[in-house]
Amino acid sequence: MTQRGVWQLQRLTVSFCEHSGSSRGAREFVKTFLPLFAEDNKQIEVKAELKPGRHPCLRGEYRNGTSRQVGVKNEPQEELLRQAMMLRSTIGRKASLIVKRRHVQKKPSIQAASEQTLQSL
Repeated sequence: MTQRGVWQLQRLTVSFCEHSGSSRGAREFVKTFLPLFAEDNKQIEVKAELKPGRHPCLRGEYRNGTSRQVGVKNEPQEELLRQAMMLRSTIGRKASLIVKRRHVQKKPSIQAASEQTLQSL
C-alpha cells in the first residue's frame, strides 16, 4: 500500500526447502509466479532463499523497519500469490486497538427497534 505516494513494502523474501513436501507450492510459485510478480512490482526487492529442512514462509520488510512473516506450509502457489499481494498492500503497522477489540452482537438492539417504531408514529 502506498502512504503519501510511497510504497511501504521494500523487500519480499520467499524462503523454502528444495526437497520438502511442504514446500511444493513454494517451489512452483518461485518458478512461475515470482518472476511475474517481480516484473509487476519493480518498487519491491524480491528474493528467493533456499533454507534446507525448513517450512516455507513469506517475509515482508517495510520502510518503517517492521517485518511480517507468513507461514505458507502445504499451500498451493495461488495462495502464495495471494499472501504476497496481501503483504504488498499492507502498511506494516500493527492493527489499531479499535480493530482488535471490535464487538459484534448476535442479537439486534432492542433500543434501535423501539426508536424505529416511535419514528413511524
